[in-house]
Amino acid sequence: MEALHPDVKDILLGEDEIRDIVARMGAEISQDYADKNPLVVAVLRGAVVFMADLMRAIDCPIGIDFMAVSSYGDGAKSSGVVRIVKDLDTKIEGRDILIVEDILDSGLTLSYLIDLLKGRGPASVEVAAFLVKDVPGNTPAVAPRYVGAHVPDEFIVGYGLDFAERYRNLPYIGILKPEVYK
Repeated sequence: MEALHPDVKDILLGEDEIRDIVARMGAEISQDYADKNPLVVAVLRGAVVFMADLMRAIDCPIGIDFMAVSSYGDGAKSSGVVRIVKDLDTKIEGRDILIVEDILDSGLTLSYLIDLLKGRGPASVEVAAFLVKDVPGNTPAVAPRYVGAHVPDEFIVGYGLDFAERYRNLPYIGILKPEVYK
């Protein structure tokens, strides 16, 4: 069992569970894109760890690129303002696009990003979300084609997910203690 960081109250997904989820998602994506060459786009920074593992689990040819979108800042809640911090370097017209996201909460930022990319004429735009946060009474604005796991409405860190740029390097998905972010 992984060592629990003192700021983390519980581990939701350990390293073995994460590896199994990534392998399953990679197999699903490989099957669906077997005769295509999708551009896999990581939403920085949180998705970089997941994307690194996921692209190694995909057996078909892929290209990769990165976007950075800001909507959270250092707070625990979204600022409501979406800002493109880093845009794609690859032309996407006519390409199949697979956006790789670390965690889907409200989906508002991701919805904005999908609309932005669809305006550039890709063949398709789909989403692979490692985690989907289950918020009572809330249906995310985006329904990902690929979902790794569902997590409770808690502040989730580890495996690329952070709070104020901390905890990204934890090898598991954990729930951050409320006293750390309040």
